[in-house]
Amino acid sequence: MNRKKLVLPAVVGLLAPVLAACGASDGGSDGSDAIVVGTTDQFVASEDAPAPLDPAIGYEAGVWNVLRQTVQTLTHVPRGGGEPVPEAAESCAFTDTANESYRCKLRSGLEFADGSAVTAEDVKYSIDRVIRIKSTNGPVALLDNIDTVETKGDREVVFHLRTSDATFPYKLATPPAGIVQPGAYPATSPRNGFQVDGSGPYTMKPEVKNDQVVKVVFTKNPHYKGDLKVLNDKVELDLFPDATAMGKALDKKKIDMMTRTMSPKQSQEMLEHPRDGIKLTEMPGLAISYLGFDTNDPAVKNKAVRQAMAQVIDRGQIASEVYGTTAEPLYSLIPSSIAGHTNSFFNKYGEPSTAKAAAILKDAGIRTPVKFTLHYTSDHYGDATATEFRTLGKQLNDTGLFDVTVQGTPWAKYRPAELRGEYAVYGMGWFPDFPDPDNYTAPFLGKNNFLDSPYESAAAQETLIPRSRREADRSVAAKTFKQLQDIVAQDVPVLPVWQGKQYVASRDSLTGVEWAVNSSADLQLWELGHGAS
Repeated sequence: MNRKKLVLPAVVGLLAPVLAACGASDGGSDGSDAIVVGTTDQFVASEDAPAPLDPAIGYEAGVWNVLRQTVQTLTHVPRGGGEPVPEAAESCAFTDTANESYRCKLRSGLEFADGSAVTAEDVKYSIDRVIRIKSTNGPVALLDNIDTVETKGDREVVFHLRTSDATFPYKLATPPAGIVQPGAYPATSPRNGFQVDGSGPYTMKPEVKNDQVVKVVFTKNPHYKGDLKVLNDKVELDLFPDATAMGKALDKKKIDMMTRTMSPKQSQEMLEHPRDGIKLTEMPGLAISYLGFDTNDPAVKNKAVRQAMAQVIDRGQIASEVYGTTAEPLYSLIPSSIAGHTNSFFNKYGEPSTAKAAAILKDAGIRTPVKFTLHYTSDHYGDATATEFRTLGKQLNDTGLFDVTVQGTPWAKYRPAELRGEYAVYGMGWFPDFPDPDNYTAPFLGKNNFLDSPYESAAAQETLIPRSRREADRSVAAKTFKQLQDIVAQDVPVLPVWQGKQYVASRDSLTGVEWAVNSSADLQLWELGHGAS
């Protein structure tokens, strides 16, 4: 989600002002049977992005949170984490020692929400469709190692991979590997609009105003057959323009839970001053924040400029002064909570130093101050983002080595502009598609990388990433992942800044909250229930 997956391009000319969720007053604790969950995610249809919720297109954490409730996958990561287990399948396993052939057998009697049968051919159609559409900023990279998909009867599917990939079961657990109906989803083009249909635990109905979703109503799917236990009959996902509006809705009992993205200020206040009737739940967080670079842009094409930035940025100040207890400094693309993490950037650059940065630039013959604009999205990652980037800009400018202008842009314009190469330096976040170190390295260093970056590392693409994927025991791959992290610290195609914690605020009558958001920031709405009020 991308992942998570953080992509939802749109054209600003077709956008309407962001609307507060319209149906919230009918939910929450006022007697409605529906559990109401708040989010600041925004789903917008436009001329350039008419299908933001199509599994072949959507590659953003908020989009995946809708898809996971409705589109069933062959495998899923179990409640407490760990290796994937069968979901739509009754069994899945590699059938060779090289991890190049993966076979799944579907559950008996599997049905779409309309009661029609789910077959192996539907699985093949769904996977082939994502690969065939090959959206330039979509999730196809997760499936591009598939050579062919073979069916054996109505219930067996065999995936033949081009190269070894021990992470493939995790990839089959992501929404782009979800099973869709051929009649509802064209084979070679996206399905326009916001409707999503599948065989997952819920059906969904979007409420749309001015080409923008304001609410999604999830209703328990009576035809669902899978590994998940659904503990409620209906959940409403209400979309708010910002964390402040979402917080007010919780206070007024219009929603039962607020998820992404609570602001650091809200989390800090609730930690220090608990409120009656509201509980704050801390969960493991795997999200990271980083700076991306257009390595073809003259301002940052020379890696010495990027290295000098890595030498002077004070991550500790960003984490402590901007995010408080909700973030910590990050010195690698792989966060410290993931096996294989190495503090490669700290090992190479140590503490922030203007003198060392000046030496790096001088040795490379770079004239100072280096001038560029530092771009960030003003409405996608929470209220603290503007403060973070003003602080980053000040850190760089205070050295005298840089002349940086800081500019915020709404996400609907921001992501398309970044993909078109309009930004030399820009801020992004990453929610992992699955909790494995591969998902913090391959999307940035491999072919068809997430940033659509011109940067290439032959060692990473041709040797190290394939080597890491051959290891079924992921701890054995730690040495390879150290090499990948060291390459990032040396070449600085991206510059990690902080890793975050997750907090969810809910009414204390709501049960299952501790399971409702996993470490990858995926919503698992089926875990929620109403307890005693």
